[in-house]
Order: sequence, then structure tokens, then C-alpha cells
Amino acid sequence: MRNIILLFIVIVSIACSKKEEAEPAPARTAPIAKAAPPKTVSAEDIKIKKELLYDQYTLEDSYPYKDTTRVFQWDKIKILLARMENMQCTPKVWAILQNYRNNNGEAPLVKTYRRNEYKRIADTLGVERYQSVPLFHPEDTVTAVRYGRDGSLVNILQDSTSNFVKVATTDFNGEWYIPRHYVKLIHDTIVFKNVIVVDRNNENIVTMEKADSVWLVRSMNPATTGLHKPPHQQETPLGMFVIQEKKVKMFFLVDGTTRTGGFAPYASRFTNGGYIHGIPVNEPRKTLIEYSPSLGTTPRSHMCVRNATSHAKFVFDWAPTEQTIVFVIE
Repeated sequence: MRNIILLFIVIVSIACSKKEEAEPAPARTAPIAKAAPPKTVSAEDIKIKKELLYDQYTLEDSYPYKDTTRVFQWDKIKILLARMENMQCTPKVWAILQNYRNNNGEAPLVKTYRRNEYKRIADTLGVERYQSVPLFHPEDTVTAVRYGRDGSLVNILQDSTSNFVKVATTDFNGEWYIPRHYVKLIHDTIVFKNVIVVDRNNENIVTMEKADSVWLVRSMNPATTGLHKPPHQQETPLGMFVIQEKKVKMFFLVDGTTRTGGFAPYASRFTNGGYIHGIPVNEPRKTLIEYSPSLGTTPRSHMCVRNATSHAKFVFDWAPTEQTIVFVIE
């Protein structure tokens, strides 16, 4: 009997051993590879090629002006284009800050402000309250810290509350809460491929368009920017803006009055009352003026960027609204 029991134990042990051999070892789960972060584009990576669509009054890369030389600042422009590409390397929800003529309500006072040379309230960085948007720190939505310019591009981070949205600014670093009525969402499929660079120092303008991996130069022209002459004439502000609207005729007032002084043709507005437009036509004249010898010389406009009228029309037709970035540099 004992021998039978031992034989049974041996048979069971052999069977279990074979069963264990037959069962495959549990498969090991391979670690999930993390997606590599997008490659950062540098200025050295930017490729620029001249393929003009508008070829009148075209300037060279450098050209004489009086007893000096003026240039297109391609090194600075490449840095801006690299920044443009990097900010679009991942999908974002874009929006524009808007408060033209305080249409969305006068911005509240910021914590620290002063009166500028135009006798208007401005923050400590010189951005005026008039036509601007209040920026609040996320931990304090009672008193704004600074102003954001009309026409500035922002990235929506979250739809935070019924009254505020959280954004990241693109013209300077920071995350802010902004009252919802100052923020205009733009289509989430937009890719910014059209860029205009206005140079206040050299008084010129270049238009560029991205095609595949190359930025094509579409025009290189003289321009006239805004003159700092309080209380009526104001310089064109530095920064990054979006073309918001267009007017075939932008009517303007005689300084210090409510009387119409004439119109500027083919006007594309990018910030506050700042337009890219053609040669102004003063009352009582009605016909267009193509060119002025003052173009490309010294600032003399009212915040706007004055161009040859045919070039202003080119910009008007070529640059899509809410899809074109305007950089103003020094």
C-alpha cells in the first residue's frame, strides 16, 4: 500500500512539472515611449528666399540714406520667424486682445500708473489705458497689474470662470487672467504663415510668406512710421500684433477737432488706431495719390505705417485678416 501511495505522488509531481513547463511565462509589457519634444527652431534654421509678388519701389538689403546706410535687419527678422515657428509647434487655441476705441469698455486702473506725455494714463511700461486690455495675475483678479495692447496675440490656456479666461501672452512672457469681453477667439485651425515686419529705425517694411520650410520675401519697401509729437501724433508701438480689420478708406480727423480731414486708402488695422495704409488724401481732394518722397525718410504719421498706395493695396489683398502677424521692431 505504501508503495502505491509513493507511486501516485511521483506521477502527480511529474504531471504538475510538465504543466508548468507548458504554460508560457507572462509577457512583459514594454515601457511606453514618451513622444520626443518638438525640435526647437533657431534663427540659424530659418531659410529666406526672395520671390517678390510686388516689385515696385523695391529696396536692396542695404541702401544709402543721406550720409548713412539703411538696411533690412535680417538677423532680427530670423529671430522673430524662429519664434513664430516655435510658438506654433504644438496645437494651441489662439485669441486676440481687442479694445479698439474702448469699444469693449475702458480698462480699469492698474496698481501703478502714471500720466504720459499725451496726458493719458499708462502703466509703468508705457502702455496706455486707452484702447488697452487689463491683465490680472492669476491670484488677484481684483486689481490689474499691467495693460495689454489691442491687437496682441494670446494663447488660451483655460476657460477659467464665467468672467475671466487664462491666457499666455506671446509678445512677452507671462500667464494672465483677462476679462472675457476683451478676448476674441480665432479659428483653431489657423496657422500663421503671413508676416509683416515694420522697422521704425530704418523706416522700411517687408512682407513674408511661409511655403514648406522656406520664408519667401514678397515685398521690400520704404515706409513711414508714427511720429512722437504729443498731444496728437503718436509713434507706432513696438511689438507683435495681428491684422484685425481692413478698410478701403480709413477716414481721419483734423488734429484736435471732430472734422474729417481726409482718408487713407487700403488700410489694414493691427493695433489701436494703427493701420498699414497708402498715401493720405487730404480734403478736398478725392483721387488717390500713389507715392510720396517722404516715404522711407523720417517718422511723420499718426501711429500708422504709411506706404506707397499700390503697396498698401498689395498688403490689403495679400494679408488675410486674423491670420497675419505684424512685427514692429526698432
